[in-house]
Parts: sequence; structure tokens; C-alpha cells
Amino acid sequence: MNRNNINGNPDEREKNRKLTEAEQKRMERFEMIAEELSGRGYRRTDLTISIVKANIFAIFLLIPLAVIGALLFYIRHRTLAAGLGSYSLLYMAVAFLILIVIHELIHGASWAIFTERHFRDIEFGFMKQYLTPYCTCVVPLSKGPYIFGALTPLILLGIVPMIIGILIGSMPVLIVGILMADAASGDIMIVWNILRYRSEAENVVYMDHPTQAGGIIFEK
Repeated sequence: MNRNNINGNPDEREKNRKLTEAEQKRMERFEMIAEELSGRGYRRTDLTISIVKANIFAIFLLIPLAVIGALLFYIRHRTLAAGLGSYSLLYMAVAFLILIVIHELIHGASWAIFTERHFRDIEFGFMKQYLTPYCTCVVPLSKGPYIFGALTPLILLGIVPMIIGILIGSMPVLIVGILMADAASGDIMIVWNILRYRSEAENVVYMDHPTQAGGIIFEK
């Protein structure tokens, strides 16, 4: 028997928001796949998360990221002003907006590696109520590929730029890395839910929820 105490997204506003036509079609396709898996004996567990809670977590996550990044930078360079100029804030703001889009593209490219139809199994959307772009894989994945796709933007756009910024002494690069690592707060929450979910089932697959953040586990 599964002893997990993990619930799906409790925010009724997010679950009941008005869907776009593309989201409605995606939901219908998802339910068809879920029904087919159920017919094969799979049971379904909701591991979606609240966008609002993810945004709150991002606020708290930013503090340790900034402190650790600044401390390591200062230890190496004895200054926190390296690379900062009159246009740095503008450049960083533009870079951040561009990288948010790239963040979602990396999700898609990472998951597409493991799907049969590759990028044709990937879709993108935007929750305008929360100003949140998203990427979703419309087919089931095994645990490793799902986690890989969820965390790749954190590594490539967050952790790697932070390390590069510290090594080369560029505070703007470090700051952008910190912001992009913080932008992956929802991804971190999703993966944390997956890792702490314990299953004794022989067959387990993971599928992105078509309209919410996080996924659904099917197991038998």
C-alpha cells in the first residue's frame, strides 16, 4: 500500500480557470490517455502544484541563492561590483525576458528527446492570469526522462551561468544566473514531489498535467 501524503494542486481558482481552445483539446487528449491507462489497470495520483505557492517559494528561494552567489563571488574577487555598468540593469532585464522563453524551449527539447514524435509531442502555452508561460509534454514518460526535462533549464540557465559569472568575475552574469535558477522554483517543487513519492508498483509512468503545473503519476 502506498503511504504517501501528497495531494495535487489545492487552488480551485487555478483548477477551474477558463481554458483556451488549445488547452481544452489538450485536456480531452489527456483524459483519453488517462482512461486508456486506467483500462490497463493503472491507478492515477495527482502531483500538480499551485502556481501561487510556487511563486511564494520563489521569493524565499531567491534569498539563499543571492547570498551564496554573492559570498562565493566576493571570496574569489573581493568585490561585488565587477562588470556592473550604467546599462547593466537594462541588459539583465532584457536577458531575463529572453531566457524565460528559452527556459520553456529547453523543457520541450529535453522531453522531446525521449518521445516517439519528438517536438510534435510538446506543446506550449501561457497562463495569462499568472503571467506564466509553460511547456507540457503530451505523452507519458518514465521517471528519469521526466525529471531530466524538468531540471535541465535550472542547470543550463541557472546553475551554469552562476558558476561562469563567479569564475570570470561578471556580476551581471551571476545575477542573471541567480534569477534564472529562481525562475525554476516551480520545477524544483515538481521534482521534489516526484522524488518523495514512494511507489511499490512495477510499472510507473509520469505525465504532465495538460493545464496545470506538475504531473500525474500512473502506476500498476
